[in-house]
Amino acid sequence: MPIRTAVPPRVLTVAGSDSGGGAGIQADLKTMLALGVHGMSVLTAVTAQNSLGVQGAWELPVDAVRAQYRSVVDDIGVQAVKTGMLASAALVETVAELLAGTDAPVVVDPVGVSKHGDALLAAEALDSVRTKLLPVATVATPNLDEVTQLTGVQVTDEDGMRRAAEEILAFGPRWALIKGGHLPGDAVDLLTDGSAEHWLRAPRYDNRHTHGTGCTLASAIASGLAFGQDVPTAVEGAKAYVTGAIQAGFALGGGIGPVDHGWRTRLAE
Repeated sequence: MPIRTAVPPRVLTVAGSDSGGGAGIQADLKTMLALGVHGMSVLTAVTAQNSLGVQGAWELPVDAVRAQYRSVVDDIGVQAVKTGMLASAALVETVAELLAGTDAPVVVDPVGVSKHGDALLAAEALDSVRTKLLPVATVATPNLDEVTQLTGVQVTDEDGMRRAAEEILAFGPRWALIKGGHLPGDAVDLLTDGSAEHWLRAPRYDNRHTHGTGCTLASAIASGLAFGQDVPTAVEGAKAYVTGAIQAGFALGGGIGPVDHGWRTRLAE
């Protein structure tokens, strides 16, 4: 095989660890590898987690998070950053400050609860997400539960997704991607910057093994942005990737299994 000499785009994930490997830092790095970028990580929290839920979570000190971030960004550099589980107001505000000083697009996945309903963000941190983190986002990617947490809006149909997008954009991100996966029918998402609307639709697969979908989608968007794609193109490509990963999701343990981050490789075999 020829030796590769070109340096791939670099993407940094700032998120928590999922010991079961389906979501969090682990899902982010698998997605980045699958999509051809060099993934790097800033660990914000450690969770004891499996297919049944989250058994424990321990956030890292602010100084440890800041040191990891500076270590990577100051030496290696980044073409895009993705955020996930930030756990506390102190971590949200620290990460937001770091992102504000970094010249790279930022994808904010405002993680509030796990797939199993376990809280991953302290209630008192919500205001910091609204006022500190979302204003530095290039794209914010809340699901409908996170929309309700952040705005109070209860979305039950596509018109509600428009209202949700308006509320999220009011906090300052350049683009909002409202994920409508919890609505009945096809899996529909709305991407908008307040003027242009992009509706992304995909079949809904009868597969309960969907752990890690939000992390995977946000990381895929960041990977596209790192390649220089515009936001609609990056989101469209990410939607296609995560749809395939959901279709190929597999059982692990006794609960909800993960999406398959390597589904394209397996299709090629």
